[in-house]
Amino acid sequence: MSGLRFVDVCAGAGGLALGLEQAGFKPVLLLDNKPVACETLRMNRPQWDVLEMDLLDFVPDEHPQTYDVDLLSAGLPRVKSSATVARTETNEEERLLEAAVLLAHSIQPRAVIIENVPGLVDAAAFELLREFVRKELEHLGYRLHWFVLNAADFGVPQDRKQGVLVALKERYFHSFRPPVRTAPKHLSVGDALRQSMAARGWSGADAWADQATSVAPTLVGGSDNRGGADLGPTGTKAAWARMGVNGGALADEAPGPEVDDCPGLIKLTDVQAALLQSFPADWLFAGRKTARYRQIGHASPPPVGEALGTAVAQALRG
Repeated sequence: MSGLRFVDVCAGAGGLALGLEQAGFKPVLLLDNKPVACETLRMNRPQWDVLEMDLLDFVPDEHPQTYDVDLLSAGLPRVKSSATVARTETNEEERLLEAAVLLAHSIQPRAVIIENVPGLVDAAAFELLREFVRKELEHLGYRLHWFVLNAADFGVPQDRKQGVLVALKERYFHSFRPPVRTAPKHLSVGDALRQSMAARGWSGADAWADQATSVAPTLVGGSDNRGGADLGPTGTKAAWARMGVNGGALADEAPGPEVDDCPGLIKLTDVQAALLQSFPADWLFAGRKTARYRQIGHASPPPVGEALGTAVAQALRG
């Protein structure tokens, strides 16, 4: 089992897949229904097999390389609470989660990773969904671990809590241990972006970084159907303002000398948002600025994927 293989569905910009690659896994197929996300994946990893298709339409029989892999991973769109679902016509996110679970019937991976909202782990609003997942996977011989991770504990400069399901076939279950914190202390926004803020000669970069001493609020990509790129709802924007950042929009470039003459809140760039998600500096994002930011905000930070991949690989290897 030296070369561990995985299938990644709802792959997005590749944050989870990149982390799994760093943990020693090799993808046999990545699936996403958004053309711009698939373009991002192909730009960065031309050798990856990327399929542009909705998960609900995916037929494993047409892609036999997906059978008998070590891992099925899914960084799914965030399922909504029951209160939110009541206000929507459909619950597409819940259907995708169910489809990812049912995919295990066909490809029979040795392990499954599903990453989603923290509430999926224990909130009453998701009890029926958890019960569906449990019944389907236990029927196939898996046993389940549910837990919550905070990306900040793995060196990501962001308070980003993620609900995680790891399911393993019975023989591997007792060898699995959920990832434990790897960062001795949380990385602040200022320390993460200091160099980027100074790149165009802004004289205030160090002073700004010295006061931006906390981790970032959770980045959110927002809806694909409305609005431009911003850093989140009102409360999140207020938290950004306390760090000297205008959360209402993104900048096209890092601040330069012109900012010295117009003091006030600065704006982040999509490149800086990617740094806050801990993507490597050379990871490129396709599309226009808003499309790039949405991919970044929806992504799973690669260090979390690496931690999960390492934990699963250790269990599979015994």
